[in-house]
Amino acid sequence: MAVRPCDGHSVPVTPAVDFVPQDFVVPTDVTFGDVRLVPLGPEQNPADHAAWTSSIDHIRATPGFADRRWPVPMTIAENLRDLEAHAEDFRRRQGFTYTVLDADDEVVGCVYIYPSSSEHVDADVRSWVRADRSGLDRPLYEAVRGWLRRDWPFREVEYAERG
Repeated sequence: MAVRPCDGHSVPVTPAVDFVPQDFVVPTDVTFGDVRLVPLGPEQNPADHAAWTSSIDHIRATPGFADRRWPVPMTIAENLRDLEAHAEDFRRRQGFTYTVLDADDEVVGCVYIYPSSSEHVDADVRSWVRADRSGLDRPLYEAVRGWLRRDWPFREVEYAERG
């Protein structure tokens, strides 16, 4: 099975079991204070593209992204293909990418939940927020970390610590 580990490139990962149990109901809308997570999809292409392309250096400086190949400049058409792949991963329950929306439904970031290639870690999680919304990074991290512990079926999660 190939998964998209949130760096814009597929990496083969063959988990011994399904990423999430078949009876697990994957959340499709969750609110943390003033932000809301919904599955990332092609319909968000223009807003998603604008959000991350305005913040490439900021995202690269975000914990968990320093050694990644993404973000790199992409056309809006390339971004659309990436979003379609993330949506397909979500549909197939192979990985879960959420767009982060503010109270006005403006894209302010993204959260990626994918199988880990590490034997003792269930999920590799990354998140970013736009540079002009950098104050949301730590609260989003803490909210997602608690959400994963409370509502997801993972024993061990790798999610780069915030300073």
